[in-house]
Amino acid sequence: MRRALELASLGAGHVAPNPMVGAVVVHEDRIVGEGYHEKYGEAHAEVNAINAVQNQEILSECTIYVSLEPCAHQGKTPPCADLIVEKQLKRVVIGCGDSFSEVDGKGIQRLTSAGIEVTTFVLEEEARALNEHFFTVQEKGRPYVMLKWAESRNGRIDAKDEEKDTVTWISRPEVQPFVHQLRSEMAAIMVGKNTIEKDNPSLTVRRVSGPNPLRVVLDSHCSLTKDRAVFTDGGATVVLNLEKTAVDEPIRYVQIEDMQPATILKALHQLNISSVLIEGGAATLQSFIDANLWDEAIQIIGQGTIEDGTYAPVIRGTLTARQELLGDILNKYRP
Repeated sequence: MRRALELASLGAGHVAPNPMVGAVVVHEDRIVGEGYHEKYGEAHAEVNAINAVQNQEILSECTIYVSLEPCAHQGKTPPCADLIVEKQLKRVVIGCGDSFSEVDGKGIQRLTSAGIEVTTFVLEEEARALNEHFFTVQEKGRPYVMLKWAESRNGRIDAKDEEKDTVTWISRPEVQPFVHQLRSEMAAIMVGKNTIEKDNPSLTVRRVSGPNPLRVVLDSHCSLTKDRAVFTDGGATVVLNLEKTAVDEPIRYVQIEDMQPATILKALHQLNISSVLIEGGAATLQSFIDANLWDEAIQIIGQGTIEDGTYAPVIRGTLTARQELLGDILNKYRP
């Protein structure tokens, strides 16, 4: 099962809104096939693992270890539970259940009804943690929300406008690959209008290899000019606003009722976004903290100070991890 979880993690950033799943086929205590869900819309882990078994005749003597309950419904691919029944595997070991309404116990029922021995749940806590984004969507009806910001040693997130003519870099350059890795594993990245105006960020993945998240900008009255980087580099950007719903490639305008965190998350959920990294600005971050609509927060504290400027968000949560990165401090919080 640990190997199945390792395999599943290889799908990070490529399978959302589907969960990451890994599978391992074992025959006489030896791994004979393994696979994982590699890309959204393509074959699931069980299919890839079973197809990897060179001698298909031994499948009826095999056990398959799957990190998530096999699906029992027709989606973009056929039901994996039916494939396991068809191939007559003798035993299935499952990491955790799938709370998606179309599965949620139905996969297990399909297997046991066919006389297949099923063992549940092995390394369940680790299996659920791997797919925290997916389970948040299924069980809370909203995307998984990660907050991230950098602040100075004296608690400021940005310099006063008249004191800067370039982006205020707070953390060391060596921290950027960590931040870009976070971006690559999230379905979307979101900032407020002021961040786009002040810093003109690209909000893309550049320091590591990985997919770019969908960019989401909060702009109540669509006042941002179209010469901003998020509108001119060819990548897709969604603008949540109060005035219009329209498409002006590569920009998609989506009108919402108000700019409250719950309304924003409802809109993202309707766009099938399973996770969002909120990178700024301070007011946007604080609004989600105050509404208690967040799941994880990462606070990077640089080594310098800013004499005058915007104060960083005030986080109210439990400090779960703390580490030093070349003098910068990285704190992780949970609600």
